[in-house]
Amino acid sequence: MIHQPVLLKEVIEYLNPKPGNKIIDATFNGGGHSLAILEKIKPKGKILGIELDTELYRKAEKRFTNIREIVLVNDNYRNLKKIAKENNFLKADGILFDLGLSSWHLEESKRGFSFMKDELLDMRYLKNDGITAGEIINQWPPEEIEKILKEYGEERFAKAIVKAIIIARKGKPIISTLQLVEVVKKALPLGYRGKSRIHFATKTFQALRITVNDELGNLEAAIRQLAEAIKERGRGLVISFHSLEDRIVKNSFRELKKSGIAEIITKKPIRPSMEEVVKNPRARSAKLRIVEIL
Repeated sequence: MIHQPVLLKEVIEYLNPKPGNKIIDATFNGGGHSLAILEKIKPKGKILGIELDTELYRKAEKRFTNIREIVLVNDNYRNLKKIAKENNFLKADGILFDLGLSSWHLEESKRGFSFMKDELLDMRYLKNDGITAGEIINQWPPEEIEKILKEYGEERFAKAIVKAIIIARKGKPIISTLQLVEVVKKALPLGYRGKSRIHFATKTFQALRITVNDELGNLEAAIRQLAEAIKERGRGLVISFHSLEDRIVKNSFRELKKSGIAEIITKKPIRPSMEEVVKNPRARSAKLRIVEIL
């Protein structure tokens, strides 16, 4: 499957990569953004690609093995400064974060990211590391599950969903995605299920995925390191896909501005064109924010 990079034209325009530049792609995935950036920074430019998921990293390593300008690292972007230092990329010309969930995770990983497939409730980007979504659903106390559904899923029916989860898990463990979807479905008011623009299980799955992978903690930690990782007049670009991420980006950028470290380039986030959304529906909720280091 080919990963369609979101807001590619806008990324190239605002990152403004030039021959010889060093650029960090903090969420490498399939390398879609990186390949387009590489065309602009050749012949002497270099890209540092960071990929957290070991399986995706191995795929990328195999695919880009002959492209010497791309340096790949299997790590968490929350260690941004350390990774940049170890690979001689400190004071890079620009850094890009695309926070979107990979199509591969939804469609091929078999780790329970999608509510459309019957898979084990795992949701870890790092296989065999940390707690699974299934463990949260089956072992956590009700108030803890309700807290993450409210905070990370912004789910207004959190209490009802948790009540249904507790009843269901007393009968038998909730181990698969479709089991959980069924539990959520039963908990929601009849009229709500069909009315919402998004699938009724979206918010529950989002909350679990964010919790399992500490996504918001990773993002906050990484943005705090931008000023040290990017050179003067270099830019940091972040593409977010839901309000929680966007809020962190917006507030973190404001903090950088307040400290006199950076200038905010985007007063309002840049959204994809209608044309792009038609071609790639997953781009519809994307928001791009840009900061320039002083």
